[in-house]
Amino acid sequence: MRLFRLAICLLVVLCSLPRARAEATLFLEEPYSYDGAFAGTGHAAVYLSGVCAVSPIVLRLCEPGETGVVISRYHRVAGYDWIAIPLIPYLYAVEKQENIPLFADKKLVAFLRDRYRRDHLEALVPDLPDGGTPEGDWYELVGASYLRTIYAYAIETDPKLDAALIRKLNRQSNHDRFNLITANCSDFVRGIIDFYHPHAVHRSIIADLGVTTPKQLAITLSKYSHHHPELQASNFVIPQIPGTLSRSRPVHGVLESAVRAKKYMLPLLALHPYVAGSLIAAYWGHGHFDPSRNALILDSKNQLDSPLTRAERRAAQDRFEEMVRPASSERVTEHIPERIAELISEHITDRANEIDSHWPSLQAAAEPTLDASGEPMLQVRSSGDTTPVGIARSNILGVPESAEFAADLVKARLSEELKAGASRKTARSDVESDFALLRQLLELQPSRLANVAGPTHEIALDPPPLYPQPSNDQAFFPGGLAAIDWMP
Repeated sequence: MRLFRLAICLLVVLCSLPRARAEATLFLEEPYSYDGAFAGTGHAAVYLSGVCAVSPIVLRLCEPGETGVVISRYHRVAGYDWIAIPLIPYLYAVEKQENIPLFADKKLVAFLRDRYRRDHLEALVPDLPDGGTPEGDWYELVGASYLRTIYAYAIETDPKLDAALIRKLNRQSNHDRFNLITANCSDFVRGIIDFYHPHAVHRSIIADLGVTTPKQLAITLSKYSHHHPELQASNFVIPQIPGTLSRSRPVHGVLESAVRAKKYMLPLLALHPYVAGSLIAAYWGHGHFDPSRNALILDSKNQLDSPLTRAERRAAQDRFEEMVRPASSERVTEHIPERIAELISEHITDRANEIDSHWPSLQAAAEPTLDASGEPMLQVRSSGDTTPVGIARSNILGVPESAEFAADLVKARLSEELKAGASRKTARSDVESDFALLRQLLELQPSRLANVAGPTHEIALDPPPLYPQPSNDQAFFPGGLAAIDWMP
C-alpha cells in the first residue's frame, strides 16, 4: 500500500512538471553585397534551442536559462566545415540583448565583431602578428542582423534527439567541405532538419535546378509544418538593425533570380527565346513564396508584434515631424501675412531637419568603445570636445550631458524605421518605444524642450500608445523559441 501511494505521488509530481520542449529554427537570411546584386539566394543557418557549445566546434546540451546556438556551414573560416555561435552574438555581435546598438554603421559593427572575436574566437581567428584584426570571412560568424533581414521558421523537435545530434557532430570530421552546388550552407541545414524530421525539407529540381537553396528550405519546411499541425511551429522576422549600412535585398531561388534579372533574361530572350520562355513558364508554374507575408516582427523587447501598416506609418511620420519641429516657428509666424509665414515656417523646419539629421556624420567621426559595464558607446567629437554617448537602450539615458547627441541618434533610427520599405519589417511596438525614448531625451534638454514644447505647443509626457499593444507578452531570447506563443 505504501509503494502504491508513493507511485501515485510520483506520478502526480511528474505530470505537474512542464513538458520539455525544443525547437529547430531555420534562418532564411536575405542576400547583401555581391550576392544580392547577382545571385540573390542569401544564406541559411539553423538555430537549435537545446544545443549549446563548449567551444565553437564542440557542442553540449544546454543548461537551464541558456538560449542555444546557431550552426551553419562556412567556407574559408579556420578550415572548419561548421561553426556554432550563441544566438545573441550571432545576430548582434554583443553578449547581452540589452546591449544591441540602436543605430549602426560600418565602423561600429567592425568594432563589435572584433571585440567578440578577441574575447571568444581567438583560437579560431587569431590576431595578426602585430596585434591587428585579420581579414577574411570570419566576420560572417557574428553580427548577422547588421547585414541582413532574417526570416525564422521554427518547428518543434524531440529534446531526446539533441544529445544524438551532438554526438554525431562532435564525432564526425569537421573539415571544410563547402561546395556551391552540392555542399553549400543550405545542404548542411537540410541535413540538420532532416535529422529531427526526416524528409521535412528537400531541394527542387525545377525551381533551383537541383541546387539546395535557403528559400526552398523555407518553402518545404512551411508545407511540412502545415501538414503536421501536431508539431508546434511559427515563423517571424528578425529585422535588420537600422543604420547606414546598405539594406539587404529580397531572397530568391535559382530560377527566380534568372527570370527576375534583366541582365540575364534580355540577352536570353534575344538569343534563345524558346529557352527563355520555358524558364518563365517553369517559374510561374512553380508558384510564388513571400517569406514576409503574414509574418510577425521580433521587437526590441523580444516579443512578436505586427509590422506598421501604410496608415500607421503616415501617422507616425506626422507625429515624428511634429516632435522635431521647433514650436518657435509657430510663435514667429503668428502675426504676419499667411504666405510669408509659410515661407518662414518651411525655412525653420528645413533648418531643424538639417540639424537633427546629422547623426550619421557624427557617428562616422566618433570612436566606438565600451563603458565601465562593458556596454557599447561612442566618443563623439563636436566643437573640439569629446562627449560619451550611450548607444544601446541600457545606457543611452545614463549620460544626461549627452542627451542632445542621444536624441539625434534616436531621430536617425526613427527616420530609418519610418521609410516605406523598412516599415514593413519594423514592429509597431518598436516605433512606439522609440518615440517614448526620444521624448525622454528631449526632457533631459531644458533649452531644447522649451523650444520644442513652448507655451503654444506642449508635448504630453505620458500620451496613450500610438498603436494597440501586442497581447503576446512572451519573451523570445531568455527561453529560446519555446517561449513564443506558437502559431500554425
